[in-house]
Amino acid sequence: MQSEAILSNDRQFTSFSFNDQTIRFVTSSKLERYTRIVEWDHGYIVVMAVYNGLGEVEEYIDLVPILENLYIEPDAFLDPIQKVRIAYD
Repeated sequence: MQSEAILSNDRQFTSFSFNDQTIRFVTSSKLERYTRIVEWDHGYIVVMAVYNGLGEVEEYIDLVPILENLYIEPDAFLDPIQKVRIAYD
């Protein structure tokens, strides 16, 4: 079983993929790309991101409320994930 999730973005949407599920949510239209995962803590991601006009900044993503709004049980979805990496096609 896969234990690694993938974070990426395309225009103003961020994608978080694990196994065969992808969650997409809106982010700033100024986000150019994620560059580095600083920390993964069971749904809470600290990530470095490059924004148009700002350069590289630290950003925080909390997946728990997003999953809850999608009626996905956070613990069931997040428990198997051991690592998150950034990947672009």
